Amino acid sequence: MNGRFLNIINSEKPVLVDFYTEWCGPCKLMPSILKEVKSELKENVRIIKVDVDKNPIIATRYQIRSVPTLMVFKNGEPQWKGVGLQQANELKTVLNLHINRLSDS
Repeated sequence: MNGRFLNIINSEKPVLVDFYTEWCGPCKLMPSILKEVKSELKENVRIIKVDVDKNPIIATRYQIRSVPTLMVFKNGEPQWKGVGLQQANELKTVLNLHINRLSDS
């Protein structure tokens, strides 16, 4: 599996991964949603995109069967998974749970 991907998700702060493909219609709507999430949560979260067509091993490892699929990782472990188009407010709620856990520990 991609070592760079593993290094990124093995983080103390939450990492939101947007699994997508170039040909997926709903996937094209995610960048503006993710931009809103990032602008509010700033350095408390890292957001990356993974093209499942170009990264089939990662997609298989995390059982990505539909796109878009969003996953939150923390310390290399999946914490949450959402399939289909996600709204910014829902993503912020999920991420805030994991950000707050970071500050509690």
